[in-house]
Amino acid sequence: MRRPRDYDAEMKLLAEKTKALQDRKLRELGQLVTATGADSLGADVLAGALVKAAATTDMVQREEWRTAGAAFFLRGKHADGTAKDTPRRGKAPGSAEPAASSAGAG
Repeated sequence: MRRPRDYDAEMKLLAEKTKALQDRKLRELGQLVTATGADSLGADVLAGALVKAAATTDMVQREEWRTAGAAFFLRGKHADGTAKDTPRRGKAPGSAEPAASSAGAG
C-alpha cells in the first residue's frame, strides 16, 4: 500500500525554494547594479531608468540594450563562455611589484 502524500511538507518545501530563488534574484540584481557602476546613480534616477526601459516597446532600442548587455556579460569570458585567466598587463604572474610604485604612498 502506498503512503499518503504529505502535501503540507511539499508546500513548505516549495515555499522555501521560492524564497531562496527570490533572495538569489535580489542579490544578483544588486551585484549587477554594482558591477555596471549604476550604484553611483541616485535611487530615483535608477528607478526612472528601469521604469522607462520596462515601458519601452521600441524593439530597435531594446535590441541595442540587449546587445550592450550581452557584451557586458561577455567581458572577461571566451566566446564559449569559459572564464579567461587574465593577469595584469606588463606584469608576469607571480612577479613582485616594482619598488617605485610604493614610493611616496605614505
